Amino acid sequence: MGKQMTEMLKGILEGIVLALLSLRPAYGYEITARLKELGFSDIAEGTVYALLVRVEQRGLVDVEKVPSEKGPPRKVYSLNTQGQEYLEEFWKTWGFLAARLQQLHPGGQ
Repeated sequence: MGKQMTEMLKGILEGIVLALLSLRPAYGYEITARLKELGFSDIAEGTVYALLVRVEQRGLVDVEKVPSEKGPPRKVYSLNTQGQEYLEEFWKTWGFLAARLQQLHPGGQ
């Protein structure tokens, strides 16, 4: 992934992760795997875990410890009401920015 893509992702990764959690609860490794399935192959697990700590501290997710067959319990994250509100605002902002960028793109509106 190029430097430009990395920099852009820094600004929107939180919204992407919250969008994934709006589909279903997940633990850190599972979120990283979903990101890779979506083509975000260069996002490190450490980046995702740090982001999860931040959204948990900000009260955007609920966390449940679930027993694991291998090792310590897993922290399963689910989007709560505050996180859903934040995600809705993220999508509004994304829509605004995407529309403006489309206007600037050659061949755009």
